[in-house]
Amino acid sequence: MNEVLSGSKRATAGLGSALQDMRSVRALVVDGNVTTRSILRSMLIDLGLQPDRIKQAGRYNEARGEIEHHHYDIILCEHHFPETQQTGADLLDEVRAGQHLPFSTVVVMVTSEATYGKVAEAAEAALDSYLLRPHTHNDLAERLKTARHRKQSLAEIFEALEAGQHELAAERCLARVEERSEYWVYAARIGGELLLRLNRHDEARKLFEIIDKTKAMPWARLGIARAHVDAGQIPPALRVLDSLLLENPGYADAYDVMGRAHLQTGEFERAYETYKKAVSLTPLSLGRLQKLGLLAFHLGHAEEAASILERAVGMGVTSRSFDFQSLVMLGFSYFEQDDGKALAKCESQLLRAHEKNPRSARLRRMHEVVNLLSLTQRGLTTDAARRMKTLAREFSQPDFDFETASNVMCLLVRVRVRERGLDLPDAEKWLGQLAMRFCTNKPLTNMLGMMVASHPPYEELLRNTYKELSTLAETSLAKAKAGAPVEAVETLLKQGAATGNTRTIELADMIWQRYLNEEAQPELAKRLRDLLEKFGRRPNTMGGD
Repeated sequence: MNEVLSGSKRATAGLGSALQDMRSVRALVVDGNVTTRSILRSMLIDLGLQPDRIKQAGRYNEARGEIEHHHYDIILCEHHFPETQQTGADLLDEVRAGQHLPFSTVVVMVTSEATYGKVAEAAEAALDSYLLRPHTHNDLAERLKTARHRKQSLAEIFEALEAGQHELAAERCLARVEERSEYWVYAARIGGELLLRLNRHDEARKLFEIIDKTKAMPWARLGIARAHVDAGQIPPALRVLDSLLLENPGYADAYDVMGRAHLQTGEFERAYETYKKAVSLTPLSLGRLQKLGLLAFHLGHAEEAASILERAVGMGVTSRSFDFQSLVMLGFSYFEQDDGKALAKCESQLLRAHEKNPRSARLRRMHEVVNLLSLTQRGLTTDAARRMKTLAREFSQPDFDFETASNVMCLLVRVRVRERGLDLPDAEKWLGQLAMRFCTNKPLTNMLGMMVASHPPYEELLRNTYKELSTLAETSLAKAKAGAPVEAVETLLKQGAATGNTRTIELADMIWQRYLNEEAQPELAKRLRDLLEKFGRRPNTMGGD
């Protein structure tokens, strides 16, 4: 998805470096034709750039690596890569999704008349500018001048973003929209994205609606739909998306959001078909391929899942945008096929990834899950059972996340078959423990239910756990309203401390904020703060973002 806010996670030189004297600017020229690259390079030198500060890339993977590992102030990118289906738009989508493109970087797409429509649409939504071939030195200079002026005009917003001050950046965007000052529409897009990140869904929706009424743009209507989805308002989101796709049937980002909407309502097959459509429109989008492969696996489309995930691994395992969860799901696929050699390769790749990032608990646990599959597949059941018990001791740790819980549930379902000789008498107890922690809302419970759907008793356990937690929430709210807020908070904190369930802890905080104060209940306030710091206010979603 084209996210305006997808900026670099690493430290950058900040916005100023992209706006000062051209002699200090670093540029990347991406084009498969060596002559065209040379011409663009010469034009940049004529504009004042130093020759040794201009890098060239002729292949997709080469360009991706440059953007992922180095900071550039200007990127000139050809839309079409010869002898491949990949495009410059695919490249920029990928590095943005992986958050490897700084906010300060000026991106200009170079295109021919034949692809002008697609590139102009992309420029409207996410690029800084586009350059139609054939072009002159003055054409390039004008594009860069305009793009750099916009960066300068919005400097205070980008500086706040680079500093991680999202609240401040959002307020600066809103102020610019209110004043209708220069580039206010662009600021509104950034502001809307920020408000979504900050869970200010209604404000985001209203901001996108202002743009839609003022200047109808597909991305503004998509923002409205995203705000509805993030707020759990699925019917109005689908109405907006249906209308948007009727007018823009090739808008892949809209299919992404529609897929999310179907996932939230538990319509997994519809989500699968929707994601397939997005992939058909952008067959080389690594992120979409991985998402489709994961869903295909969980829906039981084993062969298709393996094919999709193998393709994703082949395309992007060396990319910083690659999600190693794909290797976990591929490992599960090979386990079901009883392909020990391929499973061992997945395990080895995950081990190497963890060795490169030894502090990553996420990668360590991914490797442990696939290692458990490998041990079971090889018949080393005693070792497998011992390692499973060791992993189970981590279920209550604060950094044990939803994604890992879902992997463990998949594991418990697939190794429970007696013919494999792996006896796990505590499997149902472990599943119950994970359910009590991660069944925080209906969409996530539906997702977990999909993980264990092949074993109905486990799926029923999840549903019953969610009902139990919902009853606890309703009872606690009723107690608070009836004049017993202390008792309600006590009950919720006790449950939260025992399970780590964020919904329970945050409900206690909501009741506290509404009915109690620290002066009257200092000990209770401290317990609440400790639990919020330990477990609360963190996203319980799949993925390691």
